[in-house]
Amino acid sequence: MNPPPLAVAAATVAVAYSGGRDSTALLHATVRAAVEQPGVQVIALHVHHGLQPAADSWLAHCERQCKAWQRKGWPVRLVHTLLSLRPVKGESVEAVARTARYAALARMAKEHGADCVLLAHHRRDQAETFLLQALRGAGVAGLAGMPAAAERDGLLWLRPWLARPREAIEAYVRRHRLRYVDDGSNQDVRFARNRLRHDVWPALSVAFPMAEASLADAAAWAGEASACLAELAEQDLHGLQQAGTLQVAPLLALSAPRGRNALRAWVRRVAGAPLSAALLERLWLELPSTSAGQWPLPGGGVLRSYRGALRYEADGQHRAVVSAVSKDASLSIRRAGRYRLRGWGGTLVVRRVAVGGVALSLPAQLQLRDRSGGEQFQSGPQRPARSLKKQFQAAGVPSWSRTGPLLYAGEQLLWVPGLGVDARAAAVAGEAQLAFEWIPD
Repeated sequence: MNPPPLAVAAATVAVAYSGGRDSTALLHATVRAAVEQPGVQVIALHVHHGLQPAADSWLAHCERQCKAWQRKGWPVRLVHTLLSLRPVKGESVEAVARTARYAALARMAKEHGADCVLLAHHRRDQAETFLLQALRGAGVAGLAGMPAAAERDGLLWLRPWLARPREAIEAYVRRHRLRYVDDGSNQDVRFARNRLRHDVWPALSVAFPMAEASLADAAAWAGEASACLAELAEQDLHGLQQAGTLQVAPLLALSAPRGRNALRAWVRRVAGAPLSAALLERLWLELPSTSAGQWPLPGGGVLRSYRGALRYEADGQHRAVVSAVSKDASLSIRRAGRYRLRGWGGTLVVRRVAVGGVALSLPAQLQLRDRSGGEQFQSGPQRPARSLKKQFQAAGVPSWSRTGPLLYAGEQLLWVPGLGVDARAAAVAGEAQLAFEWIPD
C-alpha cells in the first residue's frame, strides 16, 4: 500500500490521528512520504473527547508513538486538544462529538500552519455511510457520502485512501508492525454504525461479496449527481437572488424539481443547515399564495416573505445591537470556505464562481469596515453610485438585514452584505473571481 501523495503546496501537512488502526497507518505512511521530501513537516492532530475513561491512555499512546518516530529523525510532532462535551438529552453523542472533533481539527491545523488535513477513511467506511444514509431516507447529497477532497473552513480536507479496501490497510499495519489502540465503544451496538458493522455487514458480504466496492461506487455516482444538482442550483440562484434575498416569482416559474433544488440550496447557504423534506414541500406549496408569511427553521432562525422576496433572519437578528467587542479589521483568504469573523457576529462564506463575482483570485487580503456614512455603492455598470442608505431602500433591504462588514481591497469597496458586488469591482467573463455571502449568527 503506497503512502499518500504529498503533492499539496504546503510545508506542513496535518493528519487526524486518533491512535486507532486506520489513522495510525495513514500517519505512518504520510511521515514516510515526508522523509523523502525535505522541508515537509507532519503534524499529528489528536482530539481527546473527554467521553471515555480510556481516552487518557489513548493520548499517552499517541505521544509515545510520535516520540519514537521523532527519535528516528522522522518529521512528525503531536498536537492535541481536550474537549469538554456535554450532550444534552435527545442529542446524538456521535453527532455532537463529530462536529466538535472537526472544529478542533480545523483550529489546531490553522494554529500550526497546516493548509490541509488528511483523514483516514477508506472504502468500507464509504460503503457503510452510503447504507446508513439510504436507511435514513437521505437524498442524493447524503448518499454521496464522504468526498475524497473538500475545501472547508479555509482548509483542504483530503481522504487519500477512500478508494482503498479495509484489507489493504490491515495488511499495511501488519507489514510495518504498527501498534494502535482499540476503541471499546466500537462494540456498542446502540450506535447505528456499529449495528451495521456487527449485525448486518457479515451477512451482506457473504451474500454479496462485491458489496463494499459496489456501494462505494454507488456513493461516487451519487456524488456526481449531487455535484450536477449543485451546479444547476448555482446557475439558477444567480438569476434568483437579489440583495441577499430569494425572488419568489422567478423561483416558482421553474419546474417543481428544479425550483425545489434551488430553494434547498439557498436555504442551506444562508442558514448553514439543510432544509428538511417536509419543510421544503410546505414552502413550495405555501409560497405561491403567501405575500407575508414566515417559516421557523428547526435549527433556529426564520424564513420570511417580504415584497415578493424570501429572506432568512437568524434568531434575534431583527433586534440585534452593535457589540462593543473588538472586530477583525482584515481577513486573509487562502481558500474558499466559511470564515467566522470575530466581533462581527456572523460568518463570511467565500466561493469561487465563474460569473457574478468580485475580480479577485486566491489568496486574497481584504479589509473589513463598518458603515461610516459616506460610502457610495454602484449597483450596476450603467448606474450612478449612491449612498448605501438609498441603495438599501431601493433594494427593499430592511434595517435589521443591513448588518455585517463592508469588504474592501485597499480603498476600493468590493461588496456589501444585502446589496452584493459593487459594479466597479465586478469581474468580467474569464477573470478569476470570488462570490461572498454573509450569514449572521
